[in-house]
Amino acid sequence: MLILLMGLSAGVRAQQAPDVRLETVAREPVLQEIPLNGTVNPLKASAISPAVAGLVDSVPVDTGDQVARGDVLVELDDEQAVYELAAARAEASQARALLAEAERRLQEAQSVGAGRNIAATEVRSRENDVVAARASLARNQARFNLMEVMVRRHQVLAPFDGVVSSRSVDLGEWITPGGEIMQLVDITHLRLDFQVPQEYLHRLDERSRLLARVGKHSKLKEAPITVRVPVTDPQARTFLLRARPPEGETVWPGMAVQATLQVSTGESGLTVSRDALNRYPEGRVTVWIATPAGDDTYTVSEKRVQLGLAFQGKVEITRGLDGGEQVVVRGNESLTEGITVRLAAREAR
Repeated sequence: MLILLMGLSAGVRAQQAPDVRLETVAREPVLQEIPLNGTVNPLKASAISPAVAGLVDSVPVDTGDQVARGDVLVELDDEQAVYELAAARAEASQARALLAEAERRLQEAQSVGAGRNIAATEVRSRENDVVAARASLARNQARFNLMEVMVRRHQVLAPFDGVVSSRSVDLGEWITPGGEIMQLVDITHLRLDFQVPQEYLHRLDERSRLLARVGKHSKLKEAPITVRVPVTDPQARTFLLRARPPEGETVWPGMAVQATLQVSTGESGLTVSRDALNRYPEGRVTVWIATPAGDDTYTVSEKRVQLGLAFQGKVEITRGLDGGEQVVVRGNESLTEGITVRLAAREAR
């Protein structure tokens, strides 16, 4: 009867034991996390300027309009340029006809034979006429091509797909080359730019990760690092780190971005989950160590620890643990010294 009662009592205690989840203290490379503030910047942002001077005849776009490469942004009055193009076309046609005549006369002279029916000097003269006619045609054709370019340049075209962020010209204004007429921003190819303290430049490697948050309520997501510029700002002592936006996040030029850069310290240490830590008002930090007691039950004891760096949801333990211990990471809120606990059902399976 006594043995039966003791067995029933042990069963009741096991059923009343709190459910916990355990984690084994392991040694791993220690990372350092650096908080950063950055900005979303476009890879392409241009101050649009005309290639020729002229009077603004049409502005078919306005601030906020989305345009494609080759769309007309501004049209200049091209009446004079069109007339000059027509004149150049006529001159080129005339030069082409004169060359054809010179070549015909030369062929005629060569067919009858120099020195027999025509003087040799006349043949050489006609050869020179052909050379001069060809040069005249080349000159006039070049002028015609130039005037074609000038006429085309009376239309200011979008150099890439983007959004007009500002516009500073209107109908009737006279504009000149080099003067800004509007700003065009590419909103499809954006990057996250951060200024990072130069002391971390040599610690960036293939294991380094950048976790970015776009907006106050978004979560930290990995932002792939694309560029690090190894040229530091001599005044701020920083270098540029550029990354792609996190997948699935919508960003716009000028947005503020918060990020955490994880870099290697070159050392390894014992780590535990942050959930394993118990913090007290006086500054003491402890963990609950679970010792096997049989049948998926454990006896727990509290151990004071000293913390190092925190990273990836873990914390480095610099003093208090030896490695290999099992610590409680769930269900440690109401534990007391020496109490018996058991693995949560999911953990036990």
